[in-house]
Amino acid sequence: MSNDNQGIVENIVKWLYPGMRIKRWLLTSIFGIAIVALGSVFAAASYTLVSIFGFVIIICGIVLVVFGIVKIIVSLITVFLPERERELVNILYQRRYLERGPKVVAIGGGHGLSNLLLGLKEYTSNLTAIVTVADSGGSSGRLREEFNIVAPGDIRNCLVALADAPALMGELFQFRFSQESELKGHNFGNLFLTAMVQLTDGDFEKAVKESSKVLAIRGKVVPSTVNNVQLVAEYEDGSITEGEAKIPKANTPIKRLYLKPEDSKPTEESVEAIKNADVIILGPGSLYTSIIPNLIINGMTESIENSDALKIYICNVMTQEGETEKFSASDHVRVLLEHTSSKIVDIALINNAKAPGDALASYEKENSYPVEADSENIRMLGPKVVAEDLLGVDDYVRHDSQKLTQALIDTIEKHRVIKR
Repeated sequence: MSNDNQGIVENIVKWLYPGMRIKRWLLTSIFGIAIVALGSVFAAASYTLVSIFGFVIIICGIVLVVFGIVKIIVSLITVFLPERERELVNILYQRRYLERGPKVVAIGGGHGLSNLLLGLKEYTSNLTAIVTVADSGGSSGRLREEFNIVAPGDIRNCLVALADAPALMGELFQFRFSQESELKGHNFGNLFLTAMVQLTDGDFEKAVKESSKVLAIRGKVVPSTVNNVQLVAEYEDGSITEGEAKIPKANTPIKRLYLKPEDSKPTEESVEAIKNADVIILGPGSLYTSIIPNLIINGMTESIENSDALKIYICNVMTQEGETEKFSASDHVRVLLEHTSSKIVDIALINNAKAPGDALASYEKENSYPVEADSENIRMLGPKVVAEDLLGVDDYVRHDSQKLTQALIDTIEKHRVIKR
């Protein structure tokens, strides 16, 4: 007998070991089947009383079979409960309810995208995050230079946001080394992704997929490109800065962005996700350094244009120093369309609530102010507008995750056309 067949036989025999609480109920079901067979013999008899007696025996046998099967199922379930009750419920919820949700593609980067995913994963599991890889600062920047890989930081944040793994695993991926050592400032998740790239012979897409399995993510995380691109900004005064982290520091109005190398291509998986999407969401996040870098990859804008999906842009609630100073909501939309196409946004989702003055004091020191909700100017550019209270004020002034998720769901359900 081969080792494989021997292993199968051993696994079957284990079900019959004492204490498994399977054998007794299996025998009960087998006994019930035998009773049904015996009853069938009597039921076929020509005498009425004997035939009736046979049917009674058949019913008793069926009861024994069902009783035994139910007890076997209960024995199996009690192995998981109560310790794994939550995991079982989540699996059923994801498989039965979330798989029926629309196919949503979210494009962006930074904390804006990862926070958005936290809400969306409770709406649908048909979720794909297409993430910028142009980050050049911090741990990601150091790893890019040393290992010649695309930036892993935003990918890591999105993986953790979509994770169904235990919370400790997510905390591990976000752990940042602080001790005085060569690892100081590095993030464990970034190092993990970098190691996975080495194990997959430099295949960054495969490394992300394998990391997704470790975190048991709900949905997919896809890099927008696997080309090791650098983001370049040309300013209104003609000067040029290369490197995502350096661009906002010039404090000069940005004229346009482009990538080096200019022949960078989107990943096939990102193009396929866009093609099949019911909804495409741009943002929230830094306009020039998180959203637009994905869209100026060769072919990406055309893919979005050609998609039948509902296209939604989520505008930030605060301006950003060095990027969108003095920008209104329509300025955000205008710049987005100038870098891409007039057909890339169907609906602009903007905040129209006022932030309390005391919460804005610290932002004024950084030349950051609330984004004006000039809805009519956006409509003149082409997109429709959904303006609602999306504001959350705690330690920061930003989108409230629950408000934003609900506003998105309402907008999607009202406007999208489900592809049949």
